[in-house]
Formats: sequence, structure tokens, C-alpha cells
Amino acid sequence: MNRYKKGWIAALVVMLAAAALTLTGCGKKTDPVSQESYYFDTVCQLTVYDMKDMSEKHADEVIQGAFRQCDKYEKLLSKTKKGSDIYKVNHAGGRAVTCDPVTIKVLQKGIRYGKMTDGLFDITVGQAEDLYDFHDKKHHTVPTDAQLAQAVSHINYQNVQISGRKVSLTDPDSEIDLGGIAKGYIADRLGVWMKKQGVTSAIISLGGNITCVGGKDGSAFKVGIEKPFSDQSEVVGYTKAKEQTVVTSGVYERYFRKNGRLYHHILDPSTGRPADTDVYSVTIVAGSGRSIDCDAMATICLLMGKEKGMDFIEKQDGCQALFIDKDGKITKTKGMNFTKQEEDK
Repeated sequence: MNRYKKGWIAALVVMLAAAALTLTGCGKKTDPVSQESYYFDTVCQLTVYDMKDMSEKHADEVIQGAFRQCDKYEKLLSKTKKGSDIYKVNHAGGRAVTCDPVTIKVLQKGIRYGKMTDGLFDITVGQAEDLYDFHDKKHHTVPTDAQLAQAVSHINYQNVQISGRKVSLTDPDSEIDLGGIAKGYIADRLGVWMKKQGVTSAIISLGGNITCVGGKDGSAFKVGIEKPFSDQSEVVGYTKAKEQTVVTSGVYERYFRKNGRLYHHILDPSTGRPADTDVYSVTIVAGSGRSIDCDAMATICLLMGKEKGMDFIEKQDGCQALFIDKDGKITKTKGMNFTKQEEDK
């Protein structure tokens, strides 16, 4: 798996006690059922451990249904998929576009975090992001100062206007990108949908977004937190999660180095350049249904840096965080449950 895919899927590795864990259903033991697919520019992995009438066939049907949900949401929220709501808004030349209620909800949440952070989190950073190609393994182009200045001039979440189901951009050259928040919303919805199908124990992994449906045999799942820039997907430790969401944002997820400098995908909206932060990764943990918030807050904290990020999270109800800084030092909020890897041996 290339570095980009690995970064997303391995940012939080589900550490189970045994690979062949079995759960009881329908009077017999059934192995977990797991499948991968590719949506939202990342590898998505869904694993069902237990459900009503648990069987490989039933679990597979639920997973396939969940992937169809992923496809539906991608066709609404992706900025690159032609015909999506976001694509239409970005290419409407400032004209109003009628959008799905789902799109409206995600946009409103993004605007809320823009207001909360005075624009540090900005869903109109799309033009600046387009100047970097983190997928090209061989040819990396660094934008010029003039290109960045032009892109930054169109970054302002206040350009997004919503009236009922109509969305428009007051600056036609602004570009919405929901990459910092959409997967959180989708993980939340998948969790709700799977429960309605009778699932009682599952892991939803959309790259760095992990949602735990229930627990494992009545206990919490162990969710590993990756060591930044670990080519072997090493973990620094794990957090226990039951009916919770765990989201990690890291500068190592998508990056390249040129002329001895690190260029990563988390951009400062005020400059269009990779955020100059003292933090390599941030992990946020909250209750079920809050993956969308954790998604945004993980990015916000990384942009803020450790000191301001810690202060920000401690003011948010029901959220805990763990920071890994450039020196490899781990700092966590008071209520964050975390076990270092060496302590678990």
C-alpha cells in the first residue's frame, strides 16, 4: 500500500486480541466479516463482529449496503466528482445551486467551525489545495508566492451563502472542499445505518476516522494510534473505545519532501502553505455520533499547535485529545485513556 493510503488507513489501527476473533450468533461461532473499498480518496474498511442473526452472508449484505451509502454521500460531497452538489456549487459561477439536505448539514457544520476559529478552519481552502499534488510520487511542484497569494484571496468561509436548500458563493472563484469534515459526517451516518440493520458490534474505518459500534465481547475495542512517519505502521499505544469515535489528523498522512523541506496536506488558510505547527498528529475521542466534530477538531488542533490545541479541546464538552509533537513527546488531556505500547507488553 502506498504511503498515502497507508497514512489514512493505518493512522488508527484496530488492535484486536486475536486476528481470528469469533463471536456468537445464531447458536454458532462466526468469524468477523471485513471488507475494503475506496471512497473519499481513501481506503475504507468496514468490519462486522456481531449482529442480529450473525452470519457471513448477513454481515456481507450489511457491509455492501454501507458501501452503497458511501457512494451516495461521495456523489453529494466530493469536490472532484462531477455532478456532486459541491462540484456544482464550485462551478456555478456564483449562481445558487439546489443541494441535498445532507450537503446543507455538512456545509453548516463547516461554517460553524469557521466562525468558532475565526477562519482557521475554512472549507473554502480548495484553490490552495489544488496547487499541491500529494498523489504524484515523483514530480512535486511547490506553488509560487504569486500563485498562493491569488488562491488565498479567495479563501473565506463567509463566501458560502445558504438559503434554505440553495447554496451560492459570493466570490465565484472560491472553492469548497469538505475533506476536513465530510468523512466524519459519513462515519456517523454509517454507524446509525448499521445499527438499524441489527449490527451490535462493528468497526467503521474511513482512513483516520474510526467509529466503534458497540464493543468487543462486551468490552471496549483497542484502537491503535500510529507513530508518525512510521513506514511499518508502528503504534505508540492505544486507546480503548466502546460506542465512541476516534479521529486522527496527522501531517504524515499526505506529504512530500523537496529541497529538505516537508510539505504536508494540512494548509494554513491565511497563507496557503502547509501549517507551521509543532505537532505531528492529533487524536480526538468523543462519544458516538460526534465523528464530524472530531474530524474538524483534529485539524483545528493541528493548525493551532499543542498549547492552543490543548486549551481548545479542554473547553469542548465530552472530548479528549492526544498530541504527538515533533520530538515524539505525547501530551494528552486529563480524561484521555491511553496505554503506551511498551506498557502493554
